[in-house]
Amino acid sequence: MVQNEKVGLTCNSYGGKMDEIDPKESAFPHRKGNFYKIKHSINWDDPNNEADIKYTTQAKAVHEFMTQFVSKNPMRAYLNYTDINIGSAKTWSYEEGKVYGESYFAENFDRMVDVKIVVDPNNFFRNEQSIPPRSTKTA
Repeated sequence: MVQNEKVGLTCNSYGGKMDEIDPKESAFPHRKGNFYKIKHSINWDDPNNEADIKYTTQAKAVHEFMTQFVSKNPMRAYLNYTDINIGSAKTWSYEEGKVYGESYFAENFDRMVDVKIVVDPNNFFRNEQSIPPRSTKTA
């Protein structure tokens, strides 16, 4: 952290009451067995390209170092802390969305897709990692 001057880490501890809430009781499944959530952040005001390269390189170095301390197989993520490295949508197909969607929602992904069909059947509300509508090919 000292070598990478602008990178910040925020660790939110889990456990306690969170362990008692069944993962299916809300869209957020990352409860029991998770010790904390890590948020990586970096901010800078210098608009030149060299600064962009310098600071994004620092952020990648810290992220790479911290990887040894996080869940694996599959890697998990929290939707409000997007991680494009786990996948993103180009067509918003179910198959494409399942790749990153299961990292965010785990066993709740299909339930979230079912809600999407009712609330937003035309997929108007979307971003690079939004819940996709269900295609004709279901898993």
